[in-house]
Amino acid sequence: MTKAIPAQAHIVIIGGGIVGCSVAYHLAKLGKKDVILLERHKLTSGSTWHAAGAVGQLRSSANITRLLGYSVDLYDTLEAETGQATGWVRNGSLRLARNKNRRAEFERACTTARSFGLEFQMLTPAEAKERVPLIETKGLDCAAFVPSDGVANPSDITMALAKGARQGGVKIFEDAVVTGIEAENGAVKAVQTNQGRVACDIIVNCGGIWAPELGRMAGVNVPLQPSHHQYFVTEKIEGLARHMPAIRDTDYQTYFKEDVGGLQVGGYEFNPIPFDVPKIPDGHEFKLMEPNVDHFEPLLERAMELVPALRTAGVKTWFNGIESFTEDGMFILGEAPEVKNYFVGAGFNAFGIAAGGGAGRALAEWIVEGEPAFDLWAVDIRRFGDHHRSRRTVLARSLEGQGHHYAMGWPYLESEAARPLRRSPLYDRLKDAGCCFGAKYGWERPNWFAPSGVEARDIYSFDYQNWLPHVASEHKAARSGAAIFDQSSFVKFIIEGPDAEAELQRICANDIAKPVGSIVYTQMLNQKGGIEADVTISRLGEQRFYMVTGTGFATHDGMHLRRSFSSGARVNLHDVTSAYACMSVMGPASRGILQPLAEADLSNAAFPFATCQQIFIAGAPVIASRVTFVGELGWELHVPTEYALTLYDAIKAEGGPDTIRNAGYRAIDSLRLEKGYRVWSVDIGPDYTPYEAGLGFAVRLKKNADFIGRDALIKAKTQPLTRRLVTFSADPSVVLLGRETIYRDGERIGWLTSAGIGHTVGRSIGLGYLRSDKGLDEATLTAAVNYELAVRTRRVPATLHLEPLYDAPGERVRS
Repeated sequence: MTKAIPAQAHIVIIGGGIVGCSVAYHLAKLGKKDVILLERHKLTSGSTWHAAGAVGQLRSSANITRLLGYSVDLYDTLEAETGQATGWVRNGSLRLARNKNRRAEFERACTTARSFGLEFQMLTPAEAKERVPLIETKGLDCAAFVPSDGVANPSDITMALAKGARQGGVKIFEDAVVTGIEAENGAVKAVQTNQGRVACDIIVNCGGIWAPELGRMAGVNVPLQPSHHQYFVTEKIEGLARHMPAIRDTDYQTYFKEDVGGLQVGGYEFNPIPFDVPKIPDGHEFKLMEPNVDHFEPLLERAMELVPALRTAGVKTWFNGIESFTEDGMFILGEAPEVKNYFVGAGFNAFGIAAGGGAGRALAEWIVEGEPAFDLWAVDIRRFGDHHRSRRTVLARSLEGQGHHYAMGWPYLESEAARPLRRSPLYDRLKDAGCCFGAKYGWERPNWFAPSGVEARDIYSFDYQNWLPHVASEHKAARSGAAIFDQSSFVKFIIEGPDAEAELQRICANDIAKPVGSIVYTQMLNQKGGIEADVTISRLGEQRFYMVTGTGFATHDGMHLRRSFSSGARVNLHDVTSAYACMSVMGPASRGILQPLAEADLSNAAFPFATCQQIFIAGAPVIASRVTFVGELGWELHVPTEYALTLYDAIKAEGGPDTIRNAGYRAIDSLRLEKGYRVWSVDIGPDYTPYEAGLGFAVRLKKNADFIGRDALIKAKTQPLTRRLVTFSADPSVVLLGRETIYRDGERIGWLTSAGIGHTVGRSIGLGYLRSDKGLDEATLTAAVNYELAVRTRRVPATLHLEPLYDAPGERVRS
């Protein structure tokens, strides 16, 4: 290792585990030479050295599966490239199911894998035993096998990455403890260490369990929780095949991996133990905690049931190490919103070896290019908000995330920890009305309403769930009468200043230079023309705009705006989410309900679609926006929070129980699918242009302003589409959830991004991208003889739709 730390470097990586070394390796591959890596002790310290080393690829996100697949491809060649042993073997992985629900989960995973191009084989218990003869198959329902998964020696593979990084010009320093971080004018300036100060342009925090502390040094929040994770390694077991497939017995919460003739046995308890300290104590770099056999004993008994040979095997080594976990089981990647050029790669939820290669490459590309090479929202640091600065909240939710590591992956699964946290002014009213709430971004949001005599509780299933008929009633109310939705969790920004219009024109693809009172639906794009945000912008004054975006996107969209504003622009951005409640009154009866309460004319002539007015309703000052996400006449009513209950009560009283009813987000989802409305991070995102997403109507290439992504769109418009978002429908008995594979005349051509059931049209509905180099124009698509969807490994007939299933002309929203 290099001895003297330089006084200056372009990029400083903090942390010499697998992720830090992978970032260094990939920066070198991208031609970055002025890079140093600082390790507080020795390489692999922290969590890497005691990691289990199993590498699985399949996740619910196509891009994270792709990222993990790159890790596998890298590990295939790394040893030959560097001359450093890695211990990497593609021995496959075996998953076991012990009940019909887990079988359904595997069937759904099998379809997901095929959508993403990953081989995933469903096996009988007997076929599983053929691969691993030592297992006891009694009690097994089925199994699944991914042949391209593998195992690695974590320390060796990290050393190989470090060697490759050094060969590319990166300098690595051990025993270099970071003691402080300097920032100036909101950007990185320097790193202070026990061996001196290093001025730098970019910092990459790959500090593992120390990442939150390293973040706090710069005012950056890294919301992960260190926690105990145990496994042990046995003495040699007679008959155990070398490089047998890794096993995950998720119903029994255990995993197994061959280890030099012995067996590595670990698990994920439903009641994990946190390492709850304000600061990691000194000396933890290579420290193990005392074995907690009592806590692990229930898993051990189950492990012996699957592998009876464990009853007589000796234990060679017991590991109780500290790993980093997050609330959603996904790691943290990207540029911190608080400080420019401060990047984070941490919180790997005990799959850091699997993610290490791909995460390192993705973060290196992000650093070099200034934006991710592909959509990484599932792991983006900007998915967290200010409420994640609470240690108490992060502790509770991350422990829940760890406990769910092997829990059933139910559709519509809701978290329960640290709730309720953020509540709208209507919370108690809605709770008394039978609301079943869901959680998003800390908010309690109404999912659905239980009628009298029905418990407001989700009962999970891979088939239609218990709330379906109640959501159908809410849906029908919005279509035939009126429904009121509490959407107070909408993120709301005020953008104002002399340069506000000019800056929004440069950032948005649509034309924002509209008269006061206009509402513009628009996307904000990246340089590649991909969709970075999907918003509505209301013009409240000549220099004042009101932007509304989705609940979970406050940090993401706020950072995108701030980083996109021109230097010196006279424009200010204010997050006013908590200042305004929002209730949407939607349905053909909405005008009749609101008009008697409103001190303004709500007729179509006086208040047309896509306009807003600041008026009084029931005495409350309201920003009334005539927009919809359900496909009906209606208004979003943004009201100061102190007036919210007055407004809600007046609307409910005016409409009466026979005309207006409470409705929730599950009804919104059903209603919007019938209209083909897109959701950012689900149906649209940075990987897709507005043309591919069917949103070209919201692009104004000829407006009197250049805008971010315009050049890419001009180029894209001259080329035929190779991806196109369309709608499919199927018989309503078919449960569609998203990620189902699309087949055209027997050929796999894409997958669904979101799905549900349309209660008005009486069909199961899914949105999804078709992918083909052979043309996706209307004539080609409609010439296909047969479209099918693979649903839990079974193919069902499907109908292609190039227009919304409900009110395609949009007459109802403009009525």
